Amino acid sequence: MDIIGIGYLGLETARMDEWRTYGPEVLGWQIGESPQNDRDSLYFRIDDRRHRFAFHPGKSDRLAYVGWEARGKLEFQAAVQRLRDAGIEVTQGDAELRGVRDVVRFRDPVGYQHELFYSQKWMPRSFIPGRPHGGFTAGARGLGHVVLITPEFPPELEHFLTVVMGFHYYGAGAGKGKTAFYRSKLNNSTSHDIAYGHGPNKMGIQHIGLFVNSLRDVGETYDIVKQRNLPMMMTLGQHTQDPHVSFYHFSPGGFAFEIITELEPWHEDGFELNPEKLSTWGHEQVGPILGPSVRAPEEVLDPQGLEILARWRRPA
Repeated sequence: MDIIGIGYLGLETARMDEWRTYGPEVLGWQIGESPQNDRDSLYFRIDDRRHRFAFHPGKSDRLAYVGWEARGKLEFQAAVQRLRDAGIEVTQGDAELRGVRDVVRFRDPVGYQHELFYSQKWMPRSFIPGRPHGGFTAGARGLGHVVLITPEFPPELEHFLTVVMGFHYYGAGAGKGKTAFYRSKLNNSTSHDIAYGHGPNKMGIQHIGLFVNSLRDVGETYDIVKQRNLPMMMTLGQHTQDPHVSFYHFSPGGFAFEIITELEPWHEDGFELNPEKLSTWGHEQVGPILGPSVRAPEEVLDPQGLEILARWRRPA
């Protein structure tokens, strides 16, 4: 599939007021205009796209959907056909609500909701950060990456990601446990768009990675997080497999944001890396790796997702 990367993310939250403050004041996001038929939701912009994050009212904080961007109409149509040929149930989404030309919805083999779209609305030079900020590196590379926890890691999940979606398998990195990183076919800028980590009887977002335009943007966000005494996961540091500097802190939703800047452009290594350490320097772990956003599947998935997951779950 000719997929650029993650175009947008949808989340449910019971903390709308906290996100309304945290998004602009801590991360530097712009509050966008909510669609006429979705006024109760909160939409955020990080660049000239209509939105990159949508927060919908819910009883708890959880992932609602991952929106993948196809390069264009023909690539979108070919991708939809590929999903159907693979026996995956595809339903029509609400293009007006998402601000796109067309969108469909489908599930991965462990029950997470995904969407595929093309041609999202945008206006050049329209992004105004919520606080002084140098901007986010998104555009043609997607908004960043997301790491999800799954209670089961069946072969069908890797088949779905690499064969059906056509993603590149990047490797397991230096993380503990069973983890796998993947990037979309058209992504030549970063090591991964999505990763799945194995957590028995656990599901949810572990963290979201956002790229900012400069080291100053990382440092100023780091200072704001410390000034507000927001819980931290890892201090400033540099991963072994990426020439980037980042830190991790927890959001109102209980998952972490990794704020990242590139020290130099990422490049493919040509082979699967097996780092001996997670980071070359820094990244001291000062908080839990799994925040309160990672919970039992029954608290994270809706009934349809749980039905899909049930075929893989094993008795304790």
